[in-house]
Amino acid sequence: MTTGGQAQIGNVDLVKQLNSAAVYRLIDRQGPISRIQIAEHSQLAPASVTKITRQMIERGLIKEVDQQASTGGRRAISIVTETRGFNTIGIRLGRNDATLTLFDLSGKVLAQEDYALPERTQETLEHALFNAIASFCEQYQRKLRELIAIAVILPGLVDPNNGVIRYMPHIAVHHWPLVANLQKRFNVTSFVGHDIRSLALAEHYFGASRDCADSILVRVHRGTGAGIITNGHIFLGSNGNVGELGHIQVDPLGERCHCGNFGCLETLAANSAIENRVRHLLTQGYPSTLTLDDCVMPKICKAANRGDALAAEVIESVGRHLGKAIAIAINLFNPQKVVIAGEITEADKILLPAIEGCINTQALKAFRQNLPVVRSELDHRSAIGAFALAKRAMLNGILLQHLMES
Repeated sequence: MTTGGQAQIGNVDLVKQLNSAAVYRLIDRQGPISRIQIAEHSQLAPASVTKITRQMIERGLIKEVDQQASTGGRRAISIVTETRGFNTIGIRLGRNDATLTLFDLSGKVLAQEDYALPERTQETLEHALFNAIASFCEQYQRKLRELIAIAVILPGLVDPNNGVIRYMPHIAVHHWPLVANLQKRFNVTSFVGHDIRSLALAEHYFGASRDCADSILVRVHRGTGAGIITNGHIFLGSNGNVGELGHIQVDPLGERCHCGNFGCLETLAANSAIENRVRHLLTQGYPSTLTLDDCVMPKICKAANRGDALAAEVIESVGRHLGKAIAIAINLFNPQKVVIAGEITEADKILLPAIEGCINTQALKAFRQNLPVVRSELDHRSAIGAFALAKRAMLNGILLQHLMES
């Protein structure tokens, strides 16, 4: 009897969350919108919509604006989301630093700071990170209205459902309960996610893939990774980690990868691999406008754009290797768009045609037709992916319901 009662209460709470989320999503995406239009689109009873919107107005999450034109009866009042009164701190945690950004609920950047974090143990890194957050909050307290979430994105293996970090590439991590520790220290709802997967979600909300429900984002940086969006959601798999495109073998006789295999994509299509390739060719005597001091991605891309044959050939070769792996992903997931991120996109006029050439020969014809391959519209080194985690929690009702009940 008790168990059944608890289950019933749980179901009621879930229905409230889902209904509130449905209303909020419509206002967020289609506002200004009237209550009757919300009821029509959501298929909720008008009385339910009225109750939910009243609660949201009282909480300051939405507001009424100008009335719509009359269609014969009383003119409907339109509703839009209210974003200025709520803040999220988004954090991109890198290998040696962190970028902390203060966002309002629309995604507008209100403040940003970079912090050096050279610590090399889980405990010292957490201590330094939390001190950076506290310092950031104190520095920008005048811009803070209501802090509703802290979200962290980072490289490694992340369990986003339990808020635990299982692996990071540069320090030893053992079941790091980052979300629980953040919530205990700062008393605010917190989230953690993988940096590339979260960037793919941000691209879906705010960037190049916002016009489609299914997309793949590939980022070339220290490694090569992917984020997959299916039906508007991050595809994470059973343990929260999917998209290790960099460990597809593209050259069986290639260099040994840090994962232990040989010829992984990451050994050819990562910033350090590209820079080392250019450096090697220069030492072999191949002609180029580049010097050994110029073997960094921005200068290599600029040289390629100017017509430097060596730089252009290296970028094009990387594009072909990327294209092979992306073609496999296309055959598996049939996306509506492929988005490429990273410094290498500065040479997109060379890179993207090379990728597309491989896709056109190696992906299924039905999957590659009308498939755009485009450059990311977001800064892949920013904390926008972290904000996307908070945005998702508003749209799916988890954070929204918490705010409405607080």
